[in-house]
Amino acid sequence: MAIYELRTYQVYVGQMTEVIRVYRDYGWPALEKGGFDAKLVGYFTSDTGELHQLVHLWKFDDDADRRNFWSSLFKDEDFMVFGSKIRPLLMSQKNQLLQAAPWGPHP
Repeated sequence: MAIYELRTYQVYVGQMTEVIRVYRDYGWPALEKGGFDAKLVGYFTSDTGELHQLVHLWKFDDDADRRNFWSSLFKDEDFMVFGSKIRPLLMSQKNQLLQAAPWGPHP
């Protein structure tokens, strides 16, 4: 059964423009170059509710697939360069594992 991972990053107030620039210039190119974008459902920024958040949703075949993905990604040199640039802009990170409900559409 597929599992989804919802990652929410709380961005320091006033830093979202820089977060978007760093993702555009370093993060997304690293994900695409390494083929890591294949597991991505989407990236989002908050507009209401809790503000200054960057949210992304990933889909994995199972927990082993998920663990292998993150292990491989964190060994990728280009992605780790991105990581060193993005970390100082983030206040916190929340990861949530989700299972699809047995009804409705699923990405």
